[in-house]
Order: sequence, then structure tokens, then C-alpha cells
Amino acid sequence: MTRVRVAVSSADPLTLVGLTSQLRSFPELAVEPGAPTAATQVVVVAAARLTAALVSTLRSAAARLGPPVVLVVDEIGEAEVLTAVECRVVAVLPRAAATTERLPRAVLAAAAGGGVLPPNLLGELLKHVERLQREILAPLGHNSAGLTPREIDVLRLMAEGCDTAEIAARLCYSERMIKNVIHAVTNRLNLRNRPHAVAYALRAGVI
Repeated sequence: MTRVRVAVSSADPLTLVGLTSQLRSFPELAVEPGAPTAATQVVVVAAARLTAALVSTLRSAAARLGPPVVLVVDEIGEAEVLTAVECRVVAVLPRAAATTERLPRAVLAAAAGGGVLPPNLLGELLKHVERLQREILAPLGHNSAGLTPREIDVLRLMAEGCDTAEIAARLCYSERMIKNVIHAVTNRLNLRNRPHAVAYALRAGVI
């Protein structure tokens, strides 16, 4: 069985020992001593609250594309959830909810690309996404995937195997326009090529 490599971080020594003990009792996890390494797959961070210093530390790790974070916290406001998500926090557990069963499950969810949020925080995050779509993306003609309706049409036809000339004919645009649309999408979203653009649209669920 391949175990998930997890590191634990806390300024409180007793909390550090307690969380480490909880995680080590779960056979699917391998707890690494000390700071996260290149092999670390998930980091569990415990704190009283999401302070400016903690946010700064998490942001620095996120900028290096560090592993996802499970945050065990005494207190977190609904307004702080977006900041946490921006710092690669994918799971938030109130300290009282970080039980021997729930904490390891949150770590496994994080390692698998999932997340865990209390209902009130999930609701706040969804409200923010809705505001982002309504107030920023929609006026620019974009959806939550950052694509315009025209770009989605082009990518859908690319996914069907159409070449530039066929796409232009189907959409009644010039070939130059189609090439410009594809170039704009790949540049704006840092996509490598046409197949990568199609894969992005498929993952986003827009085609």
C-alpha cells in the first residue's frame, strides 16, 4: 500500500504532538518529522486563528506550488475563507472536529485533490464565486473558466476534431479570426497548445 506523506506544523508543542499521534495511528498515512520536504503530499497546519503571519507563511509556500494544506483552527471567520483558499488550504477543520477519524480523512481527501469545508464556510465561498461571476466575469463576457462564448464554441469544435478551416466555416468566421481566438486562449490561460486548451475546457466542464 502506498501511503500519503504528510507533515504537521504547529507553534504549540502539545498540539503538534497530539496531531502527529492522531495521524500516525492511521495506516494510510506516513507522517514526516520536521518541516515539509519535496516528497510531502499534504501539510497539516494547526493554529488558533488565521493570523497575518500565518497567511504570509502559507502564501510563500503556495507561491512555490507547495502541497495542499489542511488547516486545523480554533476560529476562522467566513470572510477569511477566501484568503485561506488562495493559500492552497483545501480543508478546514475546527479544532473540536479534528478527531482521530475526521482529520486523517481530510488529509486523504486533500491528497486526492478534494477538499473539506464546514457548511458555513462552503456557503461563503460559493457566494464569493457567484459575485465574481456576476460582477467581474459576466461584464467581460467570461464564465468561471475564464472563457468567452466564442472561445467555447471554437474549443468545442476543436474537441470534435475540426481543423481551423472547418471551424471557420461552421462558425462563419475567417480562419484568421479562429487562429486569433486560439492564440488568445492559450496565452491568457498559459496553455501549451491546442490539445492542452481542449483539455482545460473539458476539465472546466464547459464543453
